[in-house]
Amino acid sequence: MNKLRKIFTLDSLVVPLVAIVLGLIVGALVMLLGNYNPIEAYSALIKRVIGSPYHVGETIRQVTPLIFTGLAVAFAFRSGMFNIGADGQVLIGMTTATAVSLSLDGVHALVSVPLAVIAGGLAGGCWAAIAGFLKAKRGINEVITTIMLNWVALYFSNYIIRHFFLLKGQNRSEDIQASASMTFLSSIFDNARVHWGTVIALIAAAFFYIYLWKTKQGYEMRAVGFNQHAAEYAGMNVGRNVIKAMFISGVFAGLAGTFEVLGVFHFQSVFAASPGYGFDGIAVALLGMNHPIGVVFAAILYGGLTYGSAGMSFAAGVPPELIKIIIGSIIFFIAAQGIVRFILKPFYLKRKKEKVL
Repeated sequence: MNKLRKIFTLDSLVVPLVAIVLGLIVGALVMLLGNYNPIEAYSALIKRVIGSPYHVGETIRQVTPLIFTGLAVAFAFRSGMFNIGADGQVLIGMTTATAVSLSLDGVHALVSVPLAVIAGGLAGGCWAAIAGFLKAKRGINEVITTIMLNWVALYFSNYIIRHFFLLKGQNRSEDIQASASMTFLSSIFDNARVHWGTVIALIAAAFFYIYLWKTKQGYEMRAVGFNQHAAEYAGMNVGRNVIKAMFISGVFAGLAGTFEVLGVFHFQSVFAASPGYGFDGIAVALLGMNHPIGVVFAAILYGGLTYGSAGMSFAAGVPPELIKIIIGSIIFFIAAQGIVRFILKPFYLKRKKEKVL
């Protein structure tokens, strides 16, 4: 119980909740300015998310890659780095999983699917480790390298699919037959695309917490994140920890792409532009305040709002772009915590007075 209290402090719970409420209020005000009914819109959003077993399943499906990419960004940030390249790592994981699965076509799913998952995660990790290596050995800013690697990953992935695995007459790869085994509980969720990646994402969040806060290696990574010079003075290998942190971060992102291919689409498209999973992960990490538990809840919020926006559009006529305004407002209030604390200040003062009395 005491451990939970340390994790869930008053600030860590109240500030994000107030930020969410303020973001929803801003969204309601924008709707009123556009002559939309915010009550009707939010009701339609909620109904879309939890109105039927199918929609619940699809919401879970929407949330899963956000957990992975949110963990990727948060893990790197906790280690003192900004992983802006999660989108490229997602694509590399996706392409590797597709290549392994199609190359092992005919091999039993119990063998080919786990191999594809492992390969996709490791490929994403190795792709991120390139930026970590350049940071550790050459001092090159990881923001620049990860952004550039996003574009390299996009064109490299498209090249692989077009030249080796393209379905004739289509702008996508051949179907991955073995990936059908990734779905589960389809009867409960009315054939929604729920897959085992959701379970792995929750395990990854647990690994994130245990590794960073309960192991010596995690302690070193956090120490490097706080102050590289102090960590080096204490005898820690800063370069090794930088590369390792980026590798683990990339594994999370690579798994996001892997499970999107194996669990959702069962093929890989040739992308005209970045799919955006990694950039959504940045927002999720910010909302979750870079804590694995916070990331899971932030992914549920972000994914629920994103999936529910279609309900707002169909039932209430509200443009789905409005959801981006709401999410942006929530992120703004999370980032500008001084504003939230200023709003909460009278309540804190009142509470202190009651304690004194």
